[in-house]
Amino acid sequence: MPENIVAILPELCTALGQTLLMLAIGLSAAVLLGGPLGIWLFLLGPGQSLANRPLFAVVNWLVNTVRSFPFIILLVALVPFTRVIAGSSIGPVAAAVPLSFAAIPYFARMVEQNLRDVPRGVIEAAHAMGASELQIIWRVLIVEARSGLVLALTVLAISFLSYSAVAGVVGGGGIGDLAIRYGYYRFQTDVMVLTVAILIVLVQAIQLVGNTVARRLDKR
Repeated sequence: MPENIVAILPELCTALGQTLLMLAIGLSAAVLLGGPLGIWLFLLGPGQSLANRPLFAVVNWLVNTVRSFPFIILLVALVPFTRVIAGSSIGPVAAAVPLSFAAIPYFARMVEQNLRDVPRGVIEAAHAMGASELQIIWRVLIVEARSGLVLALTVLAISFLSYSAVAGVVGGGGIGDLAIRYGYYRFQTDVMVLTVAILIVLVQAIQLVGNTVARRLDKR
């Protein structure tokens, strides 16, 4: 093993942990906040049980507006907000704030799109049987769309793994920060290759797990 790699192994382990922490916080925010937002957006849409055109237009505009920001610009723009939430603008927890902010509308849109694929007849049958709105959400919409939702979360995780590398470069730490400091500034190509290889392995692992879970949940 090259001396450069041996020398940075402790930092590499720390960087990997920081990347996974940023990813975990961002995905948790996406599921806990973006999921309900996506369901609400779907129910507000035309022809749905809570259809409200003005409110739908406002929420839809907000989701699209946040998603339209390039992540690096959003990262910088949210620095004051990040300091309020995390108490600092550097470190993996601070970097997770803009990651979460970007992940919420991203996942909300994916949830809405997956719920639109649920057959209309299934929803109408549940309404005809007297199911409440909450029962329809939990026992019809989410159950019918669960395979697609898992795949959506998989896509989100892979996309935001790349975003976490970007966040690391501007003070968040993680694999991206390590690659820039050693692979770019110090011209240690072997370190750069190693960090890229780790990211590839992480992406492949996330995709494999996501595909496996989605396939088992798909009862069609």
